Amino acid sequence: MKKIVLLVTVLAAVLLVNAANGGSFSSAPVVDPSTAIHAVIDAQVAAWNRGDIDAYMDGYARSDDTMFVGADVTRGWTKVRDRYKAKYDSKAKMGKLVFSDLELHPMSNNDVVVTGAWNLTRAADSPHGRTTLIFHRRPEGWRIVYDHSS
Repeated sequence: MKKIVLLVTVLAAVLLVNAANGGSFSSAPVVDPSTAIHAVIDAQVAAWNRGDIDAYMDGYARSDDTMFVGADVTRGWTKVRDRYKAKYDSKAKMGKLVFSDLELHPMSNNDVVVTGAWNLTRAADSPHGRTTLIFHRRPEGWRIVYDHSS
């Protein structure tokens, strides 16, 4: 009888805590995505700085819904890659990429908005600007689904 009372008490406590936390159970723990997202960004920077646009594009979701917004809007992973390859067709044009002031703003367990600054250092100039990225958790990991860079 004591075991049944203990079991009912524990179950009631779990239900009360669950109700206080929004009332939903999840088998997956909430994991801080910052380490994984920073790893994607770091891999992109390394790829860019060695002149490898294809590896840089691994940070983007391979989807027709992936979007890049700059002076124009480019939709689809392939078209975004083609845009980069046309605009940065040499290592000299790519220069050295640095991101700074990165801030992560989780919107849900599966979506994070990243804001920050970018800077390219090239022989003749040093273009720079701001970026807003939306990362979405996909089966292959966190990937950029939306990139607004200006």
